[in-house]
Amino acid sequence: MKLLIVNGVNLNMLGKRDSAHYGTFTLTQLNREIRKYARGKGIKTAFVQSNCEGRLVGYLQKCKADGVILNAGAYTHYSYALRDCIADMKVEVVEVHLSDIYNREEFRKTDVLRDVVSKVYYGEKQYSYFKAVDYFAAKGE
Repeated sequence: MKLLIVNGVNLNMLGKRDSAHYGTFTLTQLNREIRKYARGKGIKTAFVQSNCEGRLVGYLQKCKADGVILNAGAYTHYSYALRDCIADMKVEVVEVHLSDIYNREEFRKTDVLRDVVSKVYYGEKQYSYFKAVDYFAAKGE
């Protein structure tokens, strides 16, 4: 099994952002931990990140993986372009968030992707990603 991990807007700034919400690790460190965790379950991983909504849509449209773990960042709250793309995908998408988007600012409680993804894991920093890996691992058994 191969998973594509797609990180969206501002996730390249991990390690410099509010550590209470996002942790202290960088995106490189986060990806390393996800790869190690997934490898332990026999899963291969590929990683992409962009701050550009259209580029994220392009990554998803060209996806050759068995599943996608997506942290769209702030695009979660208003990107109908990502929503429409995910709705048309042939592979499952699991949404993740490092922070608890439902216990933050009011605008973060809107999730336009929720109805087109298979699962949502949030509020557990890197463990949100690990739970998404576990979800796909269980499906592959």
